[in-house]
Amino acid sequence: MSQIPKRFKKFTEDYPAIAKAYDEIGDAVHAAGPLDDKTRALIKLAISTGARMEGAVHSHARKAIDAGCTTDELKHVALLSLPTIGLPSMMAALSWIDDIFEEKK
Repeated sequence: MSQIPKRFKKFTEDYPAIAKAYDEIGDAVHAAGPLDDKTRALIKLAISTGARMEGAVHSHARKAIDAGCTTDELKHVALLSLPTIGLPSMMAALSWIDDIFEEKK
């Protein structure tokens, strides 16, 4: 289900050394601890939700699905954000997650 945004593709074409370094730091932080792929994917979705970053929510929702997360798990992440970031932000996150499932159809 991975879909690389056009802007990121252009970035990697224009700045391959920086893109490579970015990938390497991502690999390093993933390998730095005991969390499994699925847990890391849900945490990254939660971070993106809290930061209200629509593109990141889209990206991390796709990656979470690739890691084996279910629709209910992704939506639970958004629901858990309600007491911390409020109803409007939580509703936005739910809609961004829904975008990915609509894209799949």
